[in-house]
Amino acid sequence: MLRQLSLRDFVIVDALDLEFEPGFTVLTGETGAGKSILVDALALALGERGDAGVVREGAARADISAEFDCAALPALQGWLRANELDEEGDCLLRRVIDNSGRSRCFINGRNVTAQQLREAGEFLVDIHGQHAHQSLLKSAAQRDLLDSYGGLQALAQLTAERYRQWRGQHDKLAALRQNSAELDAERERLQWQTSELGALQFSVPAWEALQAEHRRLANAASLMEGVAFALDTLSEGEAAAAHQINAVTAKLASLAAYDTGLQPVCDLLESAAVQLQEAGYTLRRYGDHLEADPLRLSETERRIEQVLDMARKYRVKPEELVETFTRAQTRLDELGLLADPGALEKDTESARQHWLEAAGKLSIGRAKTAKKLARAVTESMQHLALAGGVFEIGLTQLPEGNAYGLEQVEFMVAPHTGTAPKPLAKVASGGELSRISLALQTAVSQVAGVPTLIFDEVDVGIGGSVAEIVGTLLKHLAAHRQVLCITHLPQVAACGGHHLQVSKEASNGSVVSRIAVLENAARVDEIARMLGGVTITDTTRKHAAEMLGVPS
Repeated sequence: MLRQLSLRDFVIVDALDLEFEPGFTVLTGETGAGKSILVDALALALGERGDAGVVREGAARADISAEFDCAALPALQGWLRANELDEEGDCLLRRVIDNSGRSRCFINGRNVTAQQLREAGEFLVDIHGQHAHQSLLKSAAQRDLLDSYGGLQALAQLTAERYRQWRGQHDKLAALRQNSAELDAERERLQWQTSELGALQFSVPAWEALQAEHRRLANAASLMEGVAFALDTLSEGEAAAAHQINAVTAKLASLAAYDTGLQPVCDLLESAAVQLQEAGYTLRRYGDHLEADPLRLSETERRIEQVLDMARKYRVKPEELVETFTRAQTRLDELGLLADPGALEKDTESARQHWLEAAGKLSIGRAKTAKKLARAVTESMQHLALAGGVFEIGLTQLPEGNAYGLEQVEFMVAPHTGTAPKPLAKVASGGELSRISLALQTAVSQVAGVPTLIFDEVDVGIGGSVAEIVGTLLKHLAAHRQVLCITHLPQVAACGGHHLQVSKEASNGSVVSRIAVLENAARVDEIARMLGGVTITDTTRKHAAEMLGVPS
């Protein structure tokens, strides 16, 4: 669950450290006080796109941190370990956005990508925005919601992958049938290229070794001259360094008998003499094998010119010839498959059957899930001023199917008794759509694995006794999840186990948002304000106390 949310210089918040409790928490306040800012901040901490506009005016950066208790989330713990981000029992998400729009993301203090924040957030929070009901009018949103409710996301993804594989094979077969002459010409060209490049027998290690050998052979005279000079100077000449060091060592050794302080110098000189002697041996061995070989030099030059000519022909660097050969061979192999229409047709049909197999399982799952979800939403509708209404999910078969399966998902509703179910977009008013959306969201959230659910003014368009039912619905949901709800409705606010009030105030010449934890009399006053507006009377205060079930 969400333990703490900390904001620094975010929109109109200068500094805020807010702790959250289990159960049902409501956030209330005047319009424009900044209630939804908390949801926006949390969404950024969960990896949503952000820009410089979220940084408070005059500040260098906005800093958002959200701390979660993940001790009861083994799936998240496994994900954290797999990404080397694990911490015992906790998960700290942090997002920093500077006033140039650059963003940095952290999980448990380690740098991560925004995508990793989103992946972690999927285990932790489900946010239902105040405009979520608008997306319900889109077929894709309806399909995704149904699959989410039935736990069919993985099967839907597999179906899409297999559809793409089948269509890829299908397109190859179509290309073979339509462009056989062009493919034959390409195949012939690639066969010639792979034959030519293969005959070159080129490899990068051999090319590097050849160049090294050429440098040695081309400079053999200079190498032999240099070795002879070095041997003469170090050990074989009359004034060789080795002879002089030996003489100095002998002289100092005799003097060391008078002063042992010279002994370390003698030891160093003896070591130097040994090193010089070893260097001389090594140079002699090297020189014994060093000789001019004009014939081999000519061979290396011809080989180098052969490689360079081939590289110029294909307009690549010599080191890229291997990649050029591999690319041509891969394409030739693909064309080899295309050369056998029968084999390609067989592979195409096999890919189609694999797609149909996954799509068929998905259809069965959707059919079962549609009935279950329809019953759950229909039951909720009876308590949301839609008594007698019916919610159904139509699954219309698609003749050809697509990446999303074999059917089109369509939400249908009959808002009142005696009306036939019709597509949601055609029959539901704004208020009805809002209530149906809430019924759907609560139904899906009850089977979701995330521990924290946030409802941002999803109760827009409802009121009266229905609002009280909505509050009770959210309260029941909070028995199994941590629920946070931003609301303008006193009936919903009164159902919360915890109450936070958001307000604005002037501070250092600017307006900032503040949040206070309300208890007892302060909570009664806030509910009374929501009931009666600016002027709070004894009557509204008494009504608020009754709603909260406390003495007035």
